[in-house]
Amino acid sequence: MLTQRQLQLLRFIHRHVAEHGVCPSFEEMRAALQLKSKSGIHRLVSGLEERGYIRRLAYRARAVDILRPPPMEASQASGERDSSAPASHASRSFEPERRAAEHATPGAPPSQGDNIVRGNFRAAPRRFVAAAPSSNCLPLIGRIAAGSPIEALPDVDNTIDVPGILLGEGEHYVVEVTGNSMIDAGIMDGDLAVIQRCETAENGAIVVALVEDREVTLKRFRRRGASIALEPANPDYEIRIFGPHQVRVQGRLVGLLRRY
Repeated sequence: MLTQRQLQLLRFIHRHVAEHGVCPSFEEMRAALQLKSKSGIHRLVSGLEERGYIRRLAYRARAVDILRPPPMEASQASGERDSSAPASHASRSFEPERRAAEHATPGAPPSQGDNIVRGNFRAAPRRFVAAAPSSNCLPLIGRIAAGSPIEALPDVDNTIDVPGILLGEGEHYVVEVTGNSMIDAGIMDGDLAVIQRCETAENGAIVVALVEDREVTLKRFRRRGASIALEPANPDYEIRIFGPHQVRVQGRLVGLLRRY
């Protein structure tokens, strides 16, 4: 059973794909549903996927497969039933016609009274699909350096499914790691880092740090008196020291995803 919002979003996606041949972006979904932020869209998309209406393709923008069309409203379903023969009568009428087709002489044209309908009209066997492990759809917002700081690249149209076991309370997002300055902490180039959004961190935590309001890096956070040290986990890189107002914590590392 879909909520009104989920049904509204599913119909919009279905209509957009039919008209444009491509899934709408999260921004287009947000505008269509008149929501204030994309976080609500992420929740609705996750709900539609859990109910088997859509399937998202990881690591790609606008990558949504529609598995089931939007359900009809009661009035539509009633109207279609009224305009056709009763279902029970239809199901009975196909069986003898199918048998007649099976016993017909090969190559002989059907008589007008045969009304042969080709196809298998028996009810399809019911299939039970195992529930997918609990997961959350998180925004993949860009790249982050595990080396020299680089500017984060916002890309909120990309999302990725993250196992719920990796997540705690609060808001989370995912960034792609570039560089090898954190390899001794098990963080490799190309890993996807799951980040819990926060503004403070305890000593020794691996954090996303905004340096001087323009560059973002992934390092171990440590306070040294009135200064802040951003420590790599690779002896080839130096520890960088900043004043207390030069570094802002943007979140802390809570998990890693790796593709082989």
